[in-house]
Amino acid sequence: MLEPADVREQLKAESPLSDEEAGNRLVSYGPNALPEARAKGPWARLGRQLRNFLIYVLATAAVITASLGQWVDAGVIAAVVVIQTLVGFIQEGKAEQALSAIRHMLAPKARVLRSGGQHQLDAANLVPGDTVLLEPGDRVPADLRLEKSHNLKIDEAILTGESEAVDKSTGAVSADAPLGDQSGMAFSGTMVATGTGRGIVVRTGARTEIGRISGLLAQTTTLKTPLLEQMDRFARVLSIIVILTGIAIFFGGLVFSGLPFRELFMAVVGLTVAAIPEGLPAILTITLAIGVRQMARRKAVVRRMPVIETLGAVSVICSDKTGTLTRNEMMVTRAVLSGARLEVTGEGYGFEGAVNGEQGQQAKSPLLDELARAAALCNDAHVHQESGRVRINGDPMEAALSVFARKAGFDVHSSSADWPRKDEVPFDTQNRFMATLNHDHHGHSVIYLKGAPERILDMCSGEVTESGEVSGLNRGFWDQVITEMATEGLRILALARKPARPGLSELAIEELEQGAELLGLVGLLDPPRQEAIRAIADCHDAGIRVKMITGDHGVTAGAIARKLGLKNTDHVLTGRELDQLDDKQLRELVGEVDVFARTSPEHKLRLVTALQAQHGVVAMTGDGVNDAPALKRADVGIAMGVKGSEAAREASSVVLLDDNFASIAAAVREGRTVYTNLKKGIAFMLPINGGESISLITALLLGLTLPISALQILWVNMVSSVVLAMTLAFEPAEPDVMKKPPRLRDESLLQGFVVWRVAFVSLLFLTGIFAAWYWAMHHDSSETTARTLAVNTLVAMEVFYLFAVRYLDSPSITLRGVLGTPIVLLAVATVIALQLLFTYLPWFNGTFGTEALSLGMLAFAAGAGVVVLVVLEIETALRKRLLRAGPG
Repeated sequence: MLEPADVREQLKAESPLSDEEAGNRLVSYGPNALPEARAKGPWARLGRQLRNFLIYVLATAAVITASLGQWVDAGVIAAVVVIQTLVGFIQEGKAEQALSAIRHMLAPKARVLRSGGQHQLDAANLVPGDTVLLEPGDRVPADLRLEKSHNLKIDEAILTGESEAVDKSTGAVSADAPLGDQSGMAFSGTMVATGTGRGIVVRTGARTEIGRISGLLAQTTTLKTPLLEQMDRFARVLSIIVILTGIAIFFGGLVFSGLPFRELFMAVVGLTVAAIPEGLPAILTITLAIGVRQMARRKAVVRRMPVIETLGAVSVICSDKTGTLTRNEMMVTRAVLSGARLEVTGEGYGFEGAVNGEQGQQAKSPLLDELARAAALCNDAHVHQESGRVRINGDPMEAALSVFARKAGFDVHSSSADWPRKDEVPFDTQNRFMATLNHDHHGHSVIYLKGAPERILDMCSGEVTESGEVSGLNRGFWDQVITEMATEGLRILALARKPARPGLSELAIEELEQGAELLGLVGLLDPPRQEAIRAIADCHDAGIRVKMITGDHGVTAGAIARKLGLKNTDHVLTGRELDQLDDKQLRELVGEVDVFARTSPEHKLRLVTALQAQHGVVAMTGDGVNDAPALKRADVGIAMGVKGSEAAREASSVVLLDDNFASIAAAVREGRTVYTNLKKGIAFMLPINGGESISLITALLLGLTLPISALQILWVNMVSSVVLAMTLAFEPAEPDVMKKPPRLRDESLLQGFVVWRVAFVSLLFLTGIFAAWYWAMHHDSSETTARTLAVNTLVAMEVFYLFAVRYLDSPSITLRGVLGTPIVLLAVATVIALQLLFTYLPWFNGTFGTEALSLGMLAFAAGAGVVVLVVLEIETALRKRLLRAGPG
């Protein structure tokens, strides 16, 4: 990094720019704004919904059917296509707004020095070489090389993830220093916390650090969820099989069946409609929507529905530290006095907590009282409760000291009145300490000091003992304590006092250099969330690895990781070490390391990509702009809703409204439940399609009359099947759902037992359909009646199969199984009512080609359903017995 004078020389801006020169540079460099994202309109969204092989097949069938004059059939098939497309179009809803969100983080105004004096300009008009002034509360308008700094601290959390504001100076640092260590730079989009500064604009617009992240975000692709990948594969394979089978049946029918061309063609269309599970996308959408609603109750907003199922397959969670695993609230966790080591309980800025001794007892001593007084009086922060929440005004570390004083029993509210301040030496990065002069209205004055421990120790000649007496300073002991606390990732401050001579009204730095009395050290930390500790343990039980990726220092990251209960906390990999690894080396190492520190947005993106290359399903949590590219790339991007940036929220697929990491474990549980219920839905629907298809193929090849028409098949697939299958989406989670390892990313929905059950039940349905057809023909001799009975028998078998499929591995004929859940009983009643309309209402009779049935025929249909349930109970019992017997 160049010195400020060298930067001015390089930019040809030795003095403030003139308006004319700034105008020329604006033309050359362009405005200080990020490029607009190309908007995706509704037509593009609609086009994405139509890129589905099942839709292509159904649309083709509708067109050909219409050309043959079968308008009712064509209309129903077309309605199915339209409904499926609209459901996807309405539900997708994710707009690519992350780039827009980052653009709005650029400061709208900036105070600039130009040759004509100081001006307030639109930030978009800044150019390299401009001189910008900074004050508390300002958002930095461009990347600046600082040339003046007075007690300047800048909050860079959106870029680095660090929980506290960073001290800034004008000194040069190494050119390859991590972003968080570039103390001589102020970056666009960050916030000035305290102090003032002046800097030279070195980068604007897309060339700034935040602009570079914007470009990284634009180049990052969003992966398809495992479920969508599986459904795409399933749709293509099934469609190809259906088309090839239809062609073979058509030509085979021409040779063997003797049916006329038009009738044969409509039969093949019926086969196509029968084989394609039109209701499956609807069931998928409904199941996911219910999962989304369940997550909303847990304070998590799911922005892309398929992601709820992806959560169930997550094998790795990469989490940011600050504000996600920790509270993003500094807290004094340790205090060391002469002869005593104290632990501080509580969380963040909350007033609840105490200062305890080594045996767990509440600590009390004159020295602790004096330390608390120093912490409260040598302090400019204000902490108060508002609407049940703690609010702070001022520096976070000073706020933590104020809370510590409360926990130690000091009355912070009355302190300013009892011990008013006469004078002060504000904290400065060069002096590295703060001092206040206070008096007690009774002629007693005291100087309190706080600052960097090495600096305060240099100013001390003695230390205060527990009894309140003063003894000689044991410098070796305190240096050892400082080293121990630093290795635990604590930010250390020393507090001291100095007796003030009578009549002193002003402080001089020279007079403070010697003669102070050390009160003690305090260690501050952004503490882990207690609920995050429990959630990480739950994730480990579920076979999910949790990795922490942060911009903070390695020592701090390792200390927090140990408190959180992460694995492999001894090895912390830094961003500098990551840069030395190629992609292959990183893929080999990423599985062994769980803590990554001093990382940049590129590092986070590389880590997520490397984990995905190992076939892992990766969830990434974060709250800063620096997290946005990795959030977008991850299989599940999870942003913090309260303290998270807008850019992070828009790049994510899930937003936690309570910023609670524990909600993620609940989301994984919900995702696993959704996937299990989807498998049940597929195991329920496919045998219906299988039974319909095989019955049509059998009839065509044997030259028999079709037992069910194409239109009747659509009725079964889109009405009764969907209504019954919907109930499976409400099934509760299995007891051991969070004790199983994550499923593989490429695991098929159709494998093992599900394939066997689909094939076996398809044959049962085939038998029931033809039994109903022949029984009706034998008793009535009407094809219309026979088809009506065949449809009702198929629906009755569906109803009884529903009770069997709810418990794939356990008996269904139990009180719990028979009664089901209220939603199951409601669905069964709805289907019975719809079938009565289908069978007895004249409009339905005319549209679907049905006829009223006798009570005996309805009893036959119900009996077929009972037979299916009993056969499946026997099959389940035999299968369990064979499994217990083992291969031998």
